[in-house]
Amino acid sequence: MIAALETPEVFGRSIQLFLVDGSPNGLMIASIHGWTGSILLSNQSNFGRLLARHEVDRTGVYILYGPDPENPLKMRTYIGEADSVRERIAQSAGARAFWEHAVVITTSDEALTKGHVRYLEARLIEMAKAAGRVQLDNGQAPDAERRRLPEADRANMEAFLANLRVVLPTIGLDLLKPRPQLTQSSAGEVVTPSNSDVVFEIVHRSGVKASAIEVDDEFIVRSGSEARKDTQNVGRGYQGLKDELIAQGVLATSFDGSKFIFARDFGFSSPSAAAAVVLDRNANGRIEWKTADGRWTYHQWQERRSGLDPEQ
Repeated sequence: MIAALETPEVFGRSIQLFLVDGSPNGLMIASIHGWTGSILLSNQSNFGRLLARHEVDRTGVYILYGPDPENPLKMRTYIGEADSVRERIAQSAGARAFWEHAVVITTSDEALTKGHVRYLEARLIEMAKAAGRVQLDNGQAPDAERRRLPEADRANMEAFLANLRVVLPTIGLDLLKPRPQLTQSSAGEVVTPSNSDVVFEIVHRSGVKASAIEVDDEFIVRSGSEARKDTQNVGRGYQGLKDELIAQGVLATSFDGSKFIFARDFGFSSPSAAAAVVLDRNANGRIEWKTADGRWTYHQWQERRSGLDPEQ
């Protein structure tokens, strides 16, 4: 008799955020309770205060992060390492104009060696490329496999990276967060990720139809969805977004020229942004999007899921 494997228990984590200046817009230090890793975050205006910190004189990895000037739909990132981060990050920042935030990754016990940070740099670049959320500003992509470490050290660095994948999104950097992948079954049907089993739709009287799913904090309009074209009603706030989606090839003109087609899946920051692009006007996505069976609006579905619906 073969014993069934137990599902590992998932534990919560406590992330510690220390606002050095007492301001949410100032210098910040982030870590996980019980972890020696330390992450310092600054914007351009308090970059000097970051450089003055004693932690920045340690061996570590650093990240420069900001909007990509060549593609407004993406962020741009530079990843580097140094024995002493202070001088190297200052040089890298001075040579690049795109960045808005600088991050220094080190440890409170100064346990990282040159070999460790070279491995971390290579793996971070590799993971950022695989996630596909940012445009890397690094000219070369070092191979982590060639940056040899003893097996125990390699395991420790992979555990270190696992913690970074938790902390970095918490402070606003999504460069390591993989994009949800929508696949097709053998029958041609779209298969939604396991953590999203509800499909939302907009069916407009013009004939335009779009479908979407919500995965984590993204509202993803699926490839093949349609969007209205040339109504002249889209609000100023979303016109720029729609123009950029057209410029980047996310929205393509249909064969008859009457509408746009989503050429690939695209994740929006909110259901309202997605609805505005689909309907070519300002729209309340919480009402416009409905479950595929037509029973609930997105807002009603949220209430039922959270247990707030009094009629549930």
